[in-house]
Amino acid sequence: MPVNPHAAIEISAFRWVPDFAAGLVRDLRVRWALEEAGLDYRVRLLGQEKPPEYVREQPFEQVPTYRDEAVQIFETGAIVQYLGEKDERLLPSDPQGRFRAIQWTYAALNSVEPALQQIVLVDIFYPNEEWAKLRRPGAEEFARLKLKRVSDWLGDKPWLEDRFTIGDLIMITVLRNLRHTNLVAELPNLQAYQARGEARPAFQRALADQLAVFAENQPQGEAA
Repeated sequence: MPVNPHAAIEISAFRWVPDFAAGLVRDLRVRWALEEAGLDYRVRLLGQEKPPEYVREQPFEQVPTYRDEAVQIFETGAIVQYLGEKDERLLPSDPQGRFRAIQWTYAALNSVEPALQQIVLVDIFYPNEEWAKLRRPGAEEFARLKLKRVSDWLGDKPWLEDRFTIGDLIMITVLRNLRHTNLVAELPNLQAYQARGEARPAFQRALADQLAVFAENQPQGEAA
C-alpha cells in the first residue's frame, strides 16, 4: 500500500477520534485520491491539541494538510483537485471534462455537505438539546432536498459525469456523513452510487489505513 514513511508527500491526520467520527475524518478524502493515483505518502499524526505552529499550516487547526516537494496546502477540495491535476485517472485532461468534475467537488462541499452537516450536528453533537429537537425536522427536509437533486442528476448513470472523477470522490465521502441515518437509502440510485464508490479498492485501502491508525492509538478505557 502507498503509505510510506519515506515518501515525499506528507499529509496530517488525527491519531485517534471517537467511534462516531472514525471513517469520516477528512484525511480519508486525500488518502483515497492518493490511493487512486498510486502515490506513496506518509502521515504526520496529531492529537486533538495541535502544536502551536500548526496554525501556520492550517489556520483552522483542522486536518488534513498536504505537502510535497512543490506545494504546501490545506482544505480537502484544494488538495484533491491538486492531486487530480497530476493524474488523469482522477481528473480528465480535456477542459470540459476537467471543469465538470471540479464543479462537482464544489457542489459536494458547498451545496450538499452543509445541509447534511446540520443532521450530524443535531443527531450526534446536540441530541438532547431542545433547540436541536426543534431543528431536526427542518434539517431533514433540507437534506432530503439536496439528496434528491443529486439523485435526479445521477439517474441511472454509474457516476455523476461520464466516468469516476474527484467529483465523485468528494460527493461520496460527503454522503457518508449520513451513515447513521436512512436518508441516502431512501434514494436507491444514490445508495448504489455510494456503494460503488466505497467498493473501489483504493477507497477500501484508504479507509483501512485510517481505521488502523485509530485502532493502534485508542486510549485505554475507550470502547472498541
